[in-house]
Amino acid sequence: MKFTKVFIQLFAAGLLISSTSCQEQYPDLGDGMFAEFVTSKDTIIIQLFYDKVPLTVANFVGLADGTHPMLPDSLKGKPYYDGTVFHRVIDNFMIQGGDPTATGSGSPGFKFGDEFDESLKHDKPGILSMANSGPATNGSQFFITEKPTPHLDNRHSVFGEVVKGFSVVDTISNVKVTPGSNKPLEDVKILKLNIIRQGMSAKGFDAVDTWNTELPLLEEKRLQKLEDAKQKAEEAKKIAEEKMEMAAKEMVPVLNIYKSKATQQTSGLLVYNITKGNGVKPKTGNTVKLNYEGYFTDGKLFGTNIKTVDEKCGTYDIRKEQQGAYSAMPMKIDPEAQMIPGFKEGVFDMSVGDKTFLYLPSYLAYGEKGRGPIQPNTDLMFIIEMLEIAE
Repeated sequence: MKFTKVFIQLFAAGLLISSTSCQEQYPDLGDGMFAEFVTSKDTIIIQLFYDKVPLTVANFVGLADGTHPMLPDSLKGKPYYDGTVFHRVIDNFMIQGGDPTATGSGSPGFKFGDEFDESLKHDKPGILSMANSGPATNGSQFFITEKPTPHLDNRHSVFGEVVKGFSVVDTISNVKVTPGSNKPLEDVKILKLNIIRQGMSAKGFDAVDTWNTELPLLEEKRLQKLEDAKQKAEEAKKIAEEKMEMAAKEMVPVLNIYKSKATQQTSGLLVYNITKGNGVKPKTGNTVKLNYEGYFTDGKLFGTNIKTVDEKCGTYDIRKEQQGAYSAMPMKIDPEAQMIPGFKEGVFDMSVGDKTFLYLPSYLAYGEKGRGPIQPNTDLMFIIEMLEIAE
């Protein structure tokens, strides 16, 4: 009986241990690999994208665990990030760490290339990304964003995202810093950086093996990505050119009709009112808001602030939209306004609500010098709509 009782107790204890070992540390986060930053301000949990940027994650995990194959013997077996500080902090931008020297120039003694995945962008707060001093200069330093920073895309390798504790990131970003260096006046320490694996896939990720496998492939992947981007750009260019040709064919007869109905001014400017508005005519000194389309005589578009027109003509540019260029263009009614003569003359004669066609002989446009894609001695056509007088 005594043996049976002991056996049952041991069996029950084994079941308890087995059950406990199956419990994940952060079950609400599901499967994945996570970095647990235990800081002097509280804890931040970051999910690591080991399936999308394996080399960059292998580097980070290997350093955190002290198992990185490129660490010098003096650092092997020691958690690299434990005890380091966030040495550079810029409120409403990012917090940076990973440098044991806390100077911003420290490294683990090696550098490696950039690894990018098209789905990973600096498009939200809480993005974990590699800090560097230029292409292929990644080491141990990283930063966590506090807001979207799209200008960093394809310059810094994104490899994680905050899933718990973003308020801690905000707290760290708000500490007082030394002007210029943005180094916190008080040490904000990473007391412990733990790598947590949940689920079979994450538990099967071996940082050392992944580093040794992926590093030699990095340059091959980079070249393939460049080739893919080149092909994609060529295809996009072909589609854009086809759109431009189709739009021009549609636009030429319309523009020719407007030109045939236009009245020639003393200056040589041709003007036709497509739509006559019933708004007031602006006075000298007023600022008006305009929509415009600019065409060459073959019907091809060379400029507009109307998104749908750019899309139709194959000239849409996302950077233009990001810069706010698809919005009403302000123009001051002033003889000294910095506009080409024909455009200025045409607008000065418009009233709010007017939509007007202008044909500019080259001498009323960019003349003998030309500008950008506009060659010297080129006649231009515009369709302009006066939307309102700005307050």
